[in-house]
Amino acid sequence: MLAEDRAYFHTLQAQKTPAVLRNVAILILVTLVATALFLFLVPWVQTAQGQGRVTALEPRDRIQNVSALTSGRVAEWYVIEGLAISEGDAIARIVDNDPEFLERLGTERSQLQAEARATEVQIRIAQRDVRRMQTLVKEGLGAAQDLEAAQLKVEEYRAKLAQVRAKLAALDVRINRQQAQIVRAPRDGVIQQIMVGDTASFVKEGDVLATFAPETTNAVVELFVDGRDVSLIGAGRRVRLEFEGWPAVQFSGWPSIARGIFDGVVFSVDAAPAPSGLYRVLVAPAADRPAWPEEPAVRLGAKTRGWVVMDTVTVGYEIWRQLNDFPLQFQRPIDREQKDPAAAPDAGKAG
Repeated sequence: MLAEDRAYFHTLQAQKTPAVLRNVAILILVTLVATALFLFLVPWVQTAQGQGRVTALEPRDRIQNVSALTSGRVAEWYVIEGLAISEGDAIARIVDNDPEFLERLGTERSQLQAEARATEVQIRIAQRDVRRMQTLVKEGLGAAQDLEAAQLKVEEYRAKLAQVRAKLAALDVRINRQQAQIVRAPRDGVIQQIMVGDTASFVKEGDVLATFAPETTNAVVELFVDGRDVSLIGAGRRVRLEFEGWPAVQFSGWPSIARGIFDGVVFSVDAAPAPSGLYRVLVAPAADRPAWPEEPAVRLGAKTRGWVVMDTVTVGYEIWRQLNDFPLQFQRPIDREQKDPAAAPDAGKAG
């Protein structure tokens, strides 16, 4: 409408846009601009999330079974559940059902030793016969067949002696096992659970008597990560960890403002998935960051949540990626190093 035409509409000229509506429009415009700037300018650290637990890197540091070294009855327990023990401390004493079993084994051993000594004497006598027959054959007073028979007898006695010694060695093993009736702690730790009762319980060699938790000195965290992200995770990647029972506030996209979160480094990634379909990622403590909580704050087997630190993208890209369920934005380490030799160390500092 032309200005000269509007002069005839006095009521229309008196109408003005309400201040509230004008303010709302300005607010919406500012919000849209701020949101666009936020989505396309604010950085976001991508993470591959997983859950797991605290474990030990070396098998000897993990919870292990204390087994019976010989068959018999548990005559006495020297420990109770939850008791801290040192390496070599007695755990249990096992006795055989037959109280005279060791004595009879000793008698059998003495018999085998006597048989071995007698066989050795027979060998010496047979060897003298061989030497005598050799002299007679040289002088033409004996037959070659008699010499061969004497030599054969020596070999038969030697074979008999070898059999006796083998039986004696096997018997010594049985005696040593029967004498090893005191089960001792393999190292410092805590008796976690006793699996067998007292004198009424019969155990066989190899049966589990108790579970033993060593004092772990080389703790790691095993995280289970989705197969979509595991192909992008390699050794040396930074990991942010939240331990069960330890107060923490985590912002995965902005790790610098997280609190109560500890740092780790990817040690290894399993080549095959676990039965759950997830891949196990072992995380070791980061040497250049504060140490992880120790027992009793965080115990062996405590649940853990972890975020493997990946590349840095914009917030808008991350929202778009998650809405479409796309994989993480990723550049292989060799590509990053070729583009910027200092990129790899700086990426670790982002954790």
